[in-house]
Amino acid sequence: MNVVRTVAELRTALPREGVGFVPTMGYLHAGHLALVERARAENPFVAVSIFVNPLQFGPGEDYHRYPRDLERDQALLREAGVDLLFAPSVEEMYPKGFSTRSLLVGPGRAYFGEKDYQQLLVIRKMVRDLGFPIEVVGVPTVREEDGLALSSRNVYLSPETRKKATVLYRALSAMREVAQGGGSVAEALRAGEAVLAEVPEFKKDYLALVHPETLLPLSDWVKGARGIVAGRFPEVRLIDNLEVHP
Repeated sequence: MNVVRTVAELRTALPREGVGFVPTMGYLHAGHLALVERARAENPFVAVSIFVNPLQFGPGEDYHRYPRDLERDQALLREAGVDLLFAPSVEEMYPKGFSTRSLLVGPGRAYFGEKDYQQLLVIRKMVRDLGFPIEVVGVPTVREEDGLALSSRNVYLSPETRKKATVLYRALSAMREVAQGGGSVAEALRAGEAVLAEVPEFKKDYLALVHPETLLPLSDWVKGARGIVAGRFPEVRLIDNLEVHP
C-alpha cells in the first residue's frame, strides 16, 4: 500500500481511471471496511483517505479528542488490500487562502456509508451540481448485533451508556413497525418518541420522518421515507437513520 501525504504526491500516484475512493476520518471499524470491501469488488484500484476535517466539527464539538490511530488504521487497510492511502495534514488540505476542497482523488466511484445519510445527500448534490464524472455509492449501515450503528465515536461510551445507546435504533425500528402495520406518519413518530422517553439520559436533538431526497418532514408516506434521529448522551453525540415506510 502506497502512503502519500501531499496533494502533489496523490496526483502522481493515482491511475487515470478505475479508482474507487473511500473517504474517512480514521479510527476505522467494520463499517469503514465494508466500504473498502465494496470498492475492492467494483474497482481495479482502491484509494482511502484519512483526514480528521476540522470543518466537519461545530463549536464545542470533539475535534481535538476525536480518536486517532494512524498506525492501526494503516495495518487494517493493508490487510483489506487497499492500494493507496492519502493521509494529509490540515495545512496540506487547507493552505493559506483556501477554505474548502473538492474530491481531490477524482475517482470513478466514491463510497459513503448511509449512517451519515445527510452527508451522503450533500455529496450527491455537490457532484451533480458541479458536474463531476463520479458515481457516489451509498453503502448500508453496519450495526452491532443489538442494532447500534458502528461509529468511531462509540469508543467514548461507558459500558452502561453503551447498553442504552441502542435506543436510537429501537426508536427507528418502532417507527418502521408502525409504518409496516399500516399506521400513519404521526403514529409512527409517537411510537419513536415513546421509545426515546424510556432513556432520559439521551437528550434528543431531533427525531423525524423525512423525504429520502430532500430531507423535508413528511405528513404522508412516500417510498423510501427515512427516519432520522440525533442526540447526545453525556459522553458523545450519536446519529442514526433507517428506511421507514409501509
